[in-house]
Amino acid sequence: MGKALIIDDEPQMRRLLRMVLESRGYEVCEADEGLRGLQEAAFHRPDVVLLDLGLPGMGGIETLARLREWSDVPVLVLSVRDQETVKVQALETGADDYVTKPFGSAELLARLEVIQRRRGPRHTPEITAGALKLDLLRHEADLDGEPLRLTPTEFSILSILTEHAGRIVTQNQIVKHVWPVQQSDPAEGLRVHISHLRRKLGDRGVRVVNEPGIGYRLEIRQASAP
Repeated sequence: MGKALIIDDEPQMRRLLRMVLESRGYEVCEADEGLRGLQEAAFHRPDVVLLDLGLPGMGGIETLARLREWSDVPVLVLSVRDQETVKVQALETGADDYVTKPFGSAELLARLEVIQRRRGPRHTPEITAGALKLDLLRHEADLDGEPLRLTPTEFSILSILTEHAGRIVTQNQIVKHVWPVQQSDPAEGLRVHISHLRRKLGDRGVRVVNEPGIGYRLEIRQASAP
């Protein structure tokens, strides 16, 4: 499964995370504060980072911001803080996902699997997620081989959600992608477009999930085995 770096100041939490990760085959390294975590990330080049926000000295948000200056490694934030503003700040600083403590090991491993599926730089003008396919050049989309009739705005929203399928995309990130020069607050308009998208996607294995106060996630349901 590759290397995982845990950055958390609680020894008990590091032991728990190490046990869960090693049971899944990860090679694990640890750090108990932000600066040491950055050093470990530079030395070990992990495949995924699990980052606590409540670190002594250099806090988790600052650690994340400094990590993002030179690395795009997937980062899963683990924190007891469940305020929407904190989650949004972490995601917009560069976190790939956010899990509130306490959490179950099954959820943790599932979230790790999702954020490690991130695509590298695209060399084709297509994005796929499950049965959903988007052609970015033609602005065409199809689901299960059937065309989706989308407005330009709906296509733009769906493209950023599909590119980050399985991960939370904040409302602000969507707005900047869809309306880069918008001056007024388009939040109500975004909700309307999302509602239209949900209706057009129907119940065919792809749905837009609301993360209240934070943003949206494109959820792909795996087909059941025959």
